[in-house]
Amino acid sequence: MVEPALLLVFVLPMAPLPAPAQAPTVAVPDWALPSSPTHVQVPPPANFHRPSRNFKAPVGIFDGQSDVGSALVEGSGIYDAFAKRYTVRSAGYNIWYQRDEFRLMWKKMSGDLSLAADVSFPDAGGYDDRKAVLVVRQSLDDDAKEAMIGEHGSGMIHLAWRGERGTQMKDMTYRFGGQINGVHAKRIGIEKTGDSIAIFVSLSGEPMHQLGPPVSVHFDGPFYVGIGFCSHLAATLDGAEFSNVMLDTATGRVR
Repeated sequence: MVEPALLLVFVLPMAPLPAPAQAPTVAVPDWALPSSPTHVQVPPPANFHRPSRNFKAPVGIFDGQSDVGSALVEGSGIYDAFAKRYTVRSAGYNIWYQRDEFRLMWKKMSGDLSLAADVSFPDAGGYDDRKAVLVVRQSLDDDAKEAMIGEHGSGMIHLAWRGERGTQMKDMTYRFGGQINGVHAKRIGIEKTGDSIAIFVSLSGEPMHQLGPPVSVHFDGPFYVGIGFCSHLAATLDGAEFSNVMLDTATGRVR
């Protein structure tokens, strides 16, 4: 009778699993913190800039997208062709003062134009001063001349502009303030007619109507036109959705 061979099994101790990667800690400068009961946001230091991160791959009707001013956390922009919806996500302390930080999906254009979109905020808990914008900019630099309609998380809408590169932003003193009966505007629009910039709004689906008087800002062609978002929190991502976006190379087409 043959005795069975003895099988020896050596069990090696398992190496410990690596610790999960930790998210990098991002230092937010004091001037970029949002206003609060104990803090007031102030303009960035003079001559403070960050080069924008630009991506020239087409997305939907747009030629490319950029993190204007390179917010501390990289943003994103995607297009759902089935839903005809753009989703723009960004951190960024503000679109204001003498420089901006936000994600912009853009198209290079010249001459007159009409741009409109339905706007919504998927995260109901975002910061009140976050901004979804339709914007005309001379360049992709953080301090570029620009004009925009901004819809805030609170529901406020304003026409704002930077008349010359590196100067402070201004806005119309009338401002459409806050929500009316708890409803955000359904659709916003902007038109450029020569040097005249006007904004339009539909609160609940009624025909678009002009909101206040236009302002005069001169843009040399080509310039950049597009949709964008800023969370108003320097290192925190949030987002907006833009549906039924229409962009036309003529005025009187906002609808």
